[in-house]
Amino acid sequence: MAIPPKQRVTTRFPSLDLGYRPEVSLEEWYLDVSGAVENPVTLTWDDFRALPRVERVWGFHCVTGWTKLDVAWEGVLFSDIIALTRPVAEVSAIILEGRDEYTSNLIHRDALLEEALLADTLEGEPLPLEHGAPVRAVVPYLYGWKSCKFLERIRFEVEDDPGYWERRGYHNRGDPWREERFAGRGGG
Repeated sequence: MAIPPKQRVTTRFPSLDLGYRPEVSLEEWYLDVSGAVENPVTLTWDDFRALPRVERVWGFHCVTGWTKLDVAWEGVLFSDIIALTRPVAEVSAIILEGRDEYTSNLIHRDALLEEALLADTLEGEPLPLEHGAPVRAVVPYLYGWKSCKFLERIRFEVEDDPGYWERRGYHNRGDPWREERFAGRGGG
């Protein structure tokens, strides 16, 4: 499997976060999907688990230079969330918010063209806390900072709202194949 430029393959799966890993019970967990959508929803754990499920094996690329190949995820395709909530035509950005107050932004058209996942399973086991349990985004075609952990809210917005790292100088899109690490490089 090919890896993006200037990345090195690791067999470990490092976990980076803001230093706070919020625990939430499955009975209290919810995912709020709102913003510029026709059908806003708040999914409970049972609601989420009742959605169509898929398994995917993808590489995971960190902006710090490592790539973990062949990571097995299971969860709900982001496209199924889009179909459920029906964003309005003017939506340009998707904002992912974690329970740790982390945010990341995605370009709406990217989410329509590429496959992303809301994962609750990693390597056949329930997603561990250090990797964002109970549910995290997995956006395999972008650097890992776009794959928001501890997912609590998804907002569809008409105007972009840069996420945690974008406000600190990272590229707005984050394509590892184009080395879109920092703003001002690769069209940021």
